[in-house]
Amino acid sequence: MLIAASLLFYSAGSLAHLPLLIAVAAVNYLAGMLFQRKLLKKKLILILALILNLGTLITFKYLDFFTDSINSLFGLSIPAAGLALPIGISFFTFQGMSYMLDVYRDREVGTRSFWELLLYISFFPQLIAGPIVKYHDVAQQIRSRSVSAEDMAAGCRRFIVGLSKKLLLADLLAVAVDAIYAESARGDARLSLIAGLCYAMQIYYDFSGYSDMAIGMGKMFGFHFLENFDHPYTAGSIREFWRRWHISLSSWFREYLYIPLGGNRKGIARTCLNVLIVFFLTGLWHGASWTFVLWGLWHGLWSVAERVTPLKKISGTVFGHIGTLLVVMLGFMLFRAGSVAQAFSMIGSLFTGYGFSRDADLLLREVLTWKVVAAAAVGMLLATGVQRRLTAQVEKRLPLRAAAYAGAIALFALCMLRLASASFNPFIYFQF
Repeated sequence: MLIAASLLFYSAGSLAHLPLLIAVAAVNYLAGMLFQRKLLKKKLILILALILNLGTLITFKYLDFFTDSINSLFGLSIPAAGLALPIGISFFTFQGMSYMLDVYRDREVGTRSFWELLLYISFFPQLIAGPIVKYHDVAQQIRSRSVSAEDMAAGCRRFIVGLSKKLLLADLLAVAVDAIYAESARGDARLSLIAGLCYAMQIYYDFSGYSDMAIGMGKMFGFHFLENFDHPYTAGSIREFWRRWHISLSSWFREYLYIPLGGNRKGIARTCLNVLIVFFLTGLWHGASWTFVLWGLWHGLWSVAERVTPLKKISGTVFGHIGTLLVVMLGFMLFRAGSVAQAFSMIGSLFTGYGFSRDADLLLREVLTWKVVAAAAVGMLLATGVQRRLTAQVEKRLPLRAAAYAGAIALFALCMLRLASASFNPFIYFQF
């Protein structure tokens, strides 16, 4: 039933690419079956499976990007393929690869049931935008799980919290961000600062909201997924930030790329190179654009700097927290920009845009509505980790738990009102 629901769900958004989703599951299932048979040509099978997985991802997601880059670099006019990007391809490809690589290392973690693997890869709550789940974390739950009224209730509450993050925080902040980026040529430091702060919170609540919804819905069906965010804006260094931000992707790159490259076992120079490679590919994974590549390298360079410069001495201090927030905000300004030129214009205006104009004043008043200010204030408060402390207290006391469920119903009502009045605003990570 869950497989049928998942395939139907995917078909509703991308019917033409449903065979691709099933093919990715089939390729990794067959590779896993061959690894379990103790064949001598394991490396050849591994290489072929990697070529098929990465070839699929590169063809659909990066072919036009590489074509445009070659045309610009060499003055050519190679026509673009114009292939539509399959929904969720970055996530379900990485999940399939993680299963295949785990079975290559240890054949005992594999499954002989194609249906179990298909459910693992296609399960609709986290199919579109993660979190990226490892097979060994949910294998037992796929085969045998229990669903209780308590889990159903807790899952519903978690889903509503995520929905509220998206509709009542991220989408309201997006109004200010979109308006300022549309007028980025104004070069006003105040507008750039507001856009940077609001977008840092928008992308956090947009993506962590989706993760909450996926984790909550999974719990409704008896699945217990690992957390994908751990209050990243409380981090005291860039390295700590990436241990708290998009945890499933960070752990994927660490386990399947950074460690195989040598990790930190081959000297400081090799470690720094490995870090830069990982962050370059992390940026590229997020999107076929040079803004994402530069965003990845920006984080990579700061992560390297924390290893080899005196910056490591301030990690975890007040200066470390402030510096981390500044680096992250500037990076997200690059991440949000439609082009490298726009990114540099927005970031540059933070330091040079002090010739305030009347038009900029009018735009400032237009974007700083009470809704945006309220969303920003609540977002900043929740980013400090107060939600985690409140949740811990709520779970200890029955009256507080009852109040939390009543609050969730009220939030759900607000979300319905918001949905009825607002325009369609998809999750940011749908584009990746």
